[in-house]
Amino acid sequence: MAVERTTPPRPVDVSAVFPELAPLARSAVRLHPRPGSPTVADSSVGGPLLWPAGEPWPHCEASHLHLDSGFRQSPADVRLDRRMRARRHADHSGPAVTPAEETARERIAAAYAERLEAGSPEPADCPVPLLPVAQLYLRDIPLLRPPGGADLLQVLWCPYDHDPDNKPSTALFWRSATDVADILTTPPQPYEVNYEGYLPEPCTLTPEATTDYPNSLDLSPRMRLMVEDWNRWQAGGADVDSSYAAYPREYYDIHLAEAPGWKVGGWPPWGRTDPYHRYCTVCDAHMVPLLTIASFEWDGGEGRSWAPRQDAEASLAADSRCCGQSPSRPTKVEVGSTDNMQIYVCPTAPEHPHTDLVQ
Repeated sequence: MAVERTTPPRPVDVSAVFPELAPLARSAVRLHPRPGSPTVADSSVGGPLLWPAGEPWPHCEASHLHLDSGFRQSPADVRLDRRMRARRHADHSGPAVTPAEETARERIAAAYAERLEAGSPEPADCPVPLLPVAQLYLRDIPLLRPPGGADLLQVLWCPYDHDPDNKPSTALFWRSATDVADILTTPPQPYEVNYEGYLPEPCTLTPEATTDYPNSLDLSPRMRLMVEDWNRWQAGGADVDSSYAAYPREYYDIHLAEAPGWKVGGWPPWGRTDPYHRYCTVCDAHMVPLLTIASFEWDGGEGRSWAPRQDAEASLAADSRCCGQSPSRPTKVEVGSTDNMQIYVCPTAPEHPHTDLVQ
């Protein structure tokens, strides 16, 4: 059974210090993905999907030949490299490559040579099978609010960069789990990934319901001035270090606004751009955040206040980021420059086309 993860209480009660912000509170669910062995019956990140055997697996039909990231590895190569780095992290005195790892390397190379001998086309010029990113059951995350009859959300993406923002192209599927009788047990895999961070590590989830407050950029100008007023913090009895007296808004954004990490619902983070609304292309409704796909579960430094209690010690370890083994990056996903990808949906009809954004 996965270890439960719980977010420490926030150092300040936002609604007590700023009652004006109380109406802006949103429900959110932090997913807390951690490496594991999920099955098709589980909510997961990067795990197997409950996919009908009779339904074609989605592919990206775009040409990817124009892409040259300098990184092109098969999923098997990426997973082997990750296992090797994890082993070296656990045993610094161990060999660079073990006999078992060398055997695995040879097996991967032989498969690649066999594909070339068979005259297979350039991988980037073929329809690319999408990779599972997340599978979320309504029973685990009631906040999903799926379209009628559905109780399961499946998110996939193409492991190549796509215009306009050099990010994976995403696809969403809503379905009823009880409608899936025969399950596709061996879905196709892409020959390669454009970037290692586009291959999620299989993770189980321990969802945690939380309350989200907006980033200060999402506040009205009047409320932004209110959060920047140190006298309001003092009058509200907030026990905040006086070193923040010159920039209390930064304290608010770091410790109190929009919980970081993989989450459903809540408020989005901002930074690359100022907030701007997205509207459904079908009905013109104001779209809402559905899922945040995060590069990190919490930031270093003061951002560690968001690390779950169960990870507090690991988050402070001096060598915790060595060999790519940071506990704050359990999924091994990285979008943008260690940013987040938000997926937005229509609140009146989630089956309408979604949109996404890297921040």
